[in-house]
Amino acid sequence: MRATAVVALLLVAACALEPRLVAVDVGHFLAEPGAMSARGRSEFEFNSELALAIRATLEAEGLRVVLIGADGRASVLARRTEVARHADLFLSVHHDSVQPQSLEDWEHDGKVDRYSDRFAGFSLFVSRRNPHLDASLACASSIGAALRAAGFLPSLYHAEPIAGESRPFADRLNGVHYYDELFVLRSATQPAVLFEAGVIVNRAEELALREPAMQRRIADAVARGVQGCLQPHARF
Repeated sequence: MRATAVVALLLVAACALEPRLVAVDVGHFLAEPGAMSARGRSEFEFNSELALAIRATLEAEGLRVVLIGADGRASVLARRTEVARHADLFLSVHHDSVQPQSLEDWEHDGKVDRYSDRFAGFSLFVSRRNPHLDASLACASSIGAALRAAGFLPSLYHAEPIAGESRPFADRLNGVHYYDELFVLRSATQPAVLFEAGVIVNRAEELALREPAMQRRIADAVARGVQGCLQPHARF
């Protein structure tokens, strides 16, 4: 066998053994920071902290990670999925709110904020317009199952037949819904999942989600779910 052929085979083998690449997307940006928590903290701040924890855990597990939107300037959604074009999985990290009709006023630290303690828990979303729907759903279900195994519960309320919700279940047990219109899910060229880690307008859950120990617990569960769906090593 010629030396060039040997080199080519070695390069193919090296690529096959290369760790999988996960794009971790920090939901929202500084100019449009998403939902406001029960104590007036922006969703973007929650998303940033958790995305960093997820990146650290994934890298500790031997995966490669590209972090998108951490500087708060990623205002063009199409650019996010373009940056992620070589990734094996696109994971967008968010925190949840509820519909305006479910919010109430309360006074905290001398100002009025809005809250709802009726809902709590995580949610996961996939788009039927993504070119890899089956793989997207497999990854979302794997992450949801890992979160449940770690003691977390899905919120489920996004399937309620009310204005702004009615997101059908793709996997009720593991808290996965279809949300076909979400741009980052439908424009991604690889399997894509949007993760709502918890409900930040819930006053108790907001405080828990701010704790580094809780963020690490969530990140550990997410990493287990990601590892589960990226096996075996054949690429999508």
